[in-house]
Amino acid sequence: MRYRISHVTRYTYGDPVSLCHSIAHLKPRETPFQQCNSSQVRVLPWPSVSREHRDIFGNQVNYFSIQQSHSALEVSAVSEVKVHHPWQPDLAQTPAWEQVRDQLTEKRDRANIAARIFTMPSPAIPQDASALDYAKLSFTPGRPILEAAYDLMNRIFAEFEYDPNFTTVATPLADALAHRRGVCQDFAHVGIACLRGLGLPARYVSGYLETLPPPGQPKLRGADASHAWFSVFVPGLTQTGGWVDFDPTNDCLIHEQHVTTAVGRDYQDVTPVRGVFYGGGEHQLAVSVDVDRLD
Repeated sequence: MRYRISHVTRYTYGDPVSLCHSIAHLKPRETPFQQCNSSQVRVLPWPSVSREHRDIFGNQVNYFSIQQSHSALEVSAVSEVKVHHPWQPDLAQTPAWEQVRDQLTEKRDRANIAARIFTMPSPAIPQDASALDYAKLSFTPGRPILEAAYDLMNRIFAEFEYDPNFTTVATPLADALAHRRGVCQDFAHVGIACLRGLGLPARYVSGYLETLPPPGQPKLRGADASHAWFSVFVPGLTQTGGWVDFDPTNDCLIHEQHVTTAVGRDYQDVTPVRGVFYGGGEHQLAVSVDVDRLD
């Protein structure tokens, strides 16, 4: 599948902003199943300083600084990607989860060493005893790791309620766990907390999911949204680069309708646009996303 993705973020300030420094994670990354054919990020007003770099996780990051007074900020990205259906392993034939956990400390190859950072707590995903208890119901002794992760995803989908009015980007993990509700970001954080509690590497994935309108209805412009899911590391799965992605919001392994933008320890590592500014007073935020199939 080929897609064109448009992501526009607009800030409108009550008072002028004299200076801002920001970063954006908006350019889709390359994966074994995804190629980014083109991607452009535009910032208005025109920034005084603009740079691009690749972060520790391999994501493309745009940094910019606006050093003149402005009352609004618009960051837009237009990308074209090609997505293939990911190779899917036989879940029941993957190693026992305890074996994967133990290999992380025993083996010193590059893939295992790189995965270790994703076993540790992170700012938005601290250690949580209730997450570990929740994980143990799926990760019984000797169970294949991906079979157990699939069961964990099934349970999050069935037992958590999708409620966009309950959480914000700042809602603690403990609240989503206690109330069994939230949005895709929360469900991804819950899955990752469960896996890390067991000593397994799990990372946060941000991106997009193509949505289709009801039969006979036109697709509404700007009505798509960013999406998030979690990924589990299994050594030796060279077809996937060692990582297998689970979407607990939709109860599925990712497929050709999922577009990956960035990966990190949690949402804070891959926020689409974030930064600091001086002045501004109260501000309003508007986000518009379109995921259009090209063929």
